[in-house]
Amino acid sequence: MKRYAGVFACLLVYSLALATTLLPAHESRADALEDVQNRRAIRIAVPKDTPPFGAANQYKALEGFDVSIARMIALELGVKLDMVPLDSGERIPSLLNRHVDLVISSLGKNPERQKQIDFSQAYAPFYLGVFGAPGIDVKNAAGLGGKTIAVLKGSIEDGELSKVAPASAIVKRFATEPEAVKSYLQGESKLLAAGNVLISAFTKEQAEATQLKIVLKDSPCFIGINKNETALLNKVNAMLSTIKQNGMLNVNAQRWFKAPLPDSVLHSSVE
Repeated sequence: MKRYAGVFACLLVYSLALATTLLPAHESRADALEDVQNRRAIRIAVPKDTPPFGAANQYKALEGFDVSIARMIALELGVKLDMVPLDSGERIPSLLNRHVDLVISSLGKNPERQKQIDFSQAYAPFYLGVFGAPGIDVKNAAGLGGKTIAVLKGSIEDGELSKVAPASAIVKRFATEPEAVKSYLQGESKLLAAGNVLISAFTKEQAEATQLKIVLKDSPCFIGINKNETALLNKVNAMLSTIKQNGMLNVNAQRWFKAPLPDSVLHSSVE
């Protein structure tokens, strides 16, 4: 019996060791924040070619709003930043496969994505609106009455504008975006229905002479992170709250979007 007891004891030790090695990777691994700290580097997916969020400059170095946020997070964590430029379709798969730790790449939030990953509080503006010179008095959709509005025909902003514009509004629909912009900049149309990203491409003088009048559709951007990575998510949200309060995020927005942050971003918290 003693001989068999010894055999059983050996088998038990072997079984426990084998069970430990067969544990799913996510159960035995450190959490994402520990991984980043142990690696002393954070891998962040950023836009490959989506100005003003992120794109290569004349020196082939990545720059943009999202790139700036990625650098701030690495600085806050005290680790090296490894930027991973990705196309839109590569963002979430790369996160789920743990090829990156975070996605900071003009990422919108929707119910389907929320089943796959978690999101930070909003950090970047992405909206469609009606823009015009500061002197034009438009405070709501009713104020569009009697005014000429340039818009790209068949675009999302065209559809949103059609929902709210009064019958007296003169909507001028153009076949191409440059034509709509030209009509506005030359004064043929007093207002322009477009996205804030389009306005960010204006020259400094054009942007200073252009003001958001009303928002047609608001879809702010969020930082993507794998499910149940609470420690890293809390760090990211704390940093975002700080740069909202101290004005650094607004400075970044003024630089890249040529406009202040909307309330949907400034007053966003985790849902």
